[in-house]
Amino acid sequence: MLKTLAAAPQLLRGQPSRPPNILFVLSDDHSYPYLGAYGADWLSTPNLDQFAREGLLFQNAFTAAPQCVPSRTALMSGRSPVAARMGRFSSPLPADIPVAPELLRTRGYYTGVAGRYFHLDGVVNPTPTTGRVYDENGLRSWKRRVDFLDISSQAQTTGLFDQFLTGAPASRPWFFWANYGDPHHPWDKEAVPRDRARVKVPPHLPDLPGVRDDLARYGGEIERADRSFGEIMSVLRKHGREADTLVLFMGDNGMAFPHGKGSLYDPGLHVPLIARWPGHVKPGVTSNLISGEDLAATFVDAGGAVAPAAMSGRSFYPLLTGARYNPREYVFGARFHHGNSPFTPQSRAATFDLSRCVRSDRFKLIYNVTPDMEYWPVDSANDPGWQQMLAAHRDGSLRPEHDRAYFARRRPVLELYDLLKDPAELNNLAGHPEYRDQQAALSAALQEKMILDHDFIPPILEENVPRQPAPAPRR
Repeated sequence: MLKTLAAAPQLLRGQPSRPPNILFVLSDDHSYPYLGAYGADWLSTPNLDQFAREGLLFQNAFTAAPQCVPSRTALMSGRSPVAARMGRFSSPLPADIPVAPELLRTRGYYTGVAGRYFHLDGVVNPTPTTGRVYDENGLRSWKRRVDFLDISSQAQTTGLFDQFLTGAPASRPWFFWANYGDPHHPWDKEAVPRDRARVKVPPHLPDLPGVRDDLARYGGEIERADRSFGEIMSVLRKHGREADTLVLFMGDNGMAFPHGKGSLYDPGLHVPLIARWPGHVKPGVTSNLISGEDLAATFVDAGGAVAPAAMSGRSFYPLLTGARYNPREYVFGARFHHGNSPFTPQSRAATFDLSRCVRSDRFKLIYNVTPDMEYWPVDSANDPGWQQMLAAHRDGSLRPEHDRAYFARRRPVLELYDLLKDPAELNNLAGHPEYRDQQAALSAALQEKMILDHDFIPPILEENVPRQPAPAPRR
């Protein structure tokens, strides 16, 4: 077990003669703790486990949204998806929102994006109306933002990285964003499932055969993601670029299970994050809170570029290199419409839900603005796990905490969780007098974030927050 760092790691070498190359590898729908390096001993992930031993393992990395489009918006822009106006899947990233590869180009970087579609240039196959709007307004901008762009299937990603490095000018540093589809739903048969009996069912899910089957297939795709990571690292070694490359591996958002993707509970936002740069990042483990907004700020900082004033992310490059680092007190998350389905009387929370959250190292507050939407998991509702949960709910055999979490109508507007005592987030403490101070502090932090981001949802009720006295009336 790696020792947790009490402070930033010590820099092993002096400052490099030029900024590092940056390889950012993103898996899809990948929750913490689903790697061997995080204690998931029923999974075989040797490549990422070795990478974690050689790098800095982040225990508390959280995406800015539990959905691919808004999450990736934050990863590339360094702004929340609310501030970047990216709550719809069908709208490309606004041209006036700069992204990390663009900013790195100002410092001479050669940049590329490849692999599974990266989600920030609108939908791949738009409707006639949507396509017309894209074309008439020139909304697809990523060909102008990067030097190399390819959205082939995940099977082509490793070869595309090889092609990118072959064409990269030797005199320039480079940035490459590699996108893989695993372990995104549907979990296909080519990814060999893990033994169902060895699966560890997390406490937020009932231990049902169908849940175990789904987790086994999910684990099979994580193991394939590990093999893909090994392949892309082999390409890096083939080109002799390991020593001068900062490599980061991360999940884009959480798993497509109940309480996961599409929700603001930890399985929807808490993801793996590992960084390695031989000789410059000391191996270890850090428990610092990291937001998805922080990735772009870190890339820009590493490359010596200037971050725009609107970038709210906090660079953790100093944490990587042993410099002075000011840690976060809170991370924030936002839930929007999901996918491209229209709203109908039959719509459930899987496709439309609006909520915000704030999390400290111990407590989380969730603010639900659409509590009357019937809960429904994103992507996996037809799989055995959810179908057996529905059956157990109907026959009354589901445990009360699971029944309340997934089938309560209406859902609470405010949810407060003590993550130390209740990591599964099943015991809502909102309104409890003994947690008044914690709720007030989190409410104030979330309200500040919503104001600064120009959020469009109603303000959160701050009934426990001391208010400024009203000014005396003029005489």
